[in-house]
Amino acid sequence: MLQPVVRRTWAPQGETPVLDCWDRHDRLSVISALTVSPQCRRLGLYFDIFDHNIITEDVVEFVAKLVRRLGKITLVWDRWQVHRSAARQLKARFGRRIHIEWFPAYAPELNPTEYVWGHTKSADLANFIADDALHLGQSIAGSLRNTRQNQTLLRSFFHHARLVI
Repeated sequence: MLQPVVRRTWAPQGETPVLDCWDRHDRLSVISALTVSPQCRRLGLYFDIFDHNIITEDVVEFVAKLVRRLGKITLVWDRWQVHRSAARQLKARFGRRIHIEWFPAYAPELNPTEYVWGHTKSADLANFIADDALHLGQSIAGSLRNTRQNQTLLRSFFHHARLVI
C-alpha cells in the first residue's frame, strides 16, 4: 500500500523523525517465486507486479512464464484459494511438467517467500513514502532485483524457513 511501513529509526536527540504522508489506500499486488536449480543449487527470484488484486488467471500466467523459462517445475504453495484454483488449471494445461506440493494449512514460517516480503517491506522499504503507485512499483522492483542478486540473502530465507537446499 502507499502507506509507509513505519519502523523505529535513529535521529538526533530531541528531533523526533516525522513521516509526512496522507491517508492513501492505493495498492499494488506482487507475486513471486523463489527457485532452486536442481543441479547447482543456485537460487533465483522471479516476480511480477499488478495494479489490482491477484486473481487465478494472473497466477496461471505467472507460472506459465516460469514453466516456459525453467521447464519442469515443482511448486510448493500455501493454501490460498487462488493457488488452489490455479493448481487445477495448471495441471490441466501442463500435465507432467508441473508438480504441486502444499504447505500445511497455516504455516507462513515454513514459506521462504514470506521472508522475501518481510525483508522488502521491513528492511528495504521501511519508512519509505511513495509519491504514487508507479513510484512504489519501481521501488518494489528495485528492492526485489537487489534481493535476487544476493545469493546469501536468498539462502537465509530458506534457512529461516528451516528448509534444506
